[in-house]
Amino acid sequence: MPAAIIENFKTILTKKYFCFEGRADRAEFWYWFLACVIINVVLGIVDRFIGKPILFCLFSLAILLPYLGVMARRLHDTGKSGWMILLGLIPVIGGLIVLLLCIPESQKGDNQYGPQPGAAQPAAPEN
Repeated sequence: MPAAIIENFKTILTKKYFCFEGRADRAEFWYWFLACVIINVVLGIVDRFIGKPILFCLFSLAILLPYLGVMARRLHDTGKSGWMILLGLIPVIGGLIVLLLCIPESQKGDNQYGPQPGAAQPAAPEN
């Protein structure tokens, strides 16, 4: 995996494990999503050799909170409430709807959820 994907994955697992506040730009979300898909595929293959889906299940359980957190922050970045994740509970198409909500570009500038990720913040005035 490229270094950016690995670095992003480590940041979310260490510094933003249970963070539902703020915003996450598209790169942060999609790098996280790609890393999770790759790891799940590899663990699925290993589990097939073992005969039980234990590694896949343990990994999925371990990343549940960080996944919900980065998805909520991504929805915040597009100007939507993090509670929109609950659309994922709609049978068959819910997960796809939530993923489609994560595709749009970031809202420019600050919004009610915080400053735009990666944007230069103005310097604080000196006294």
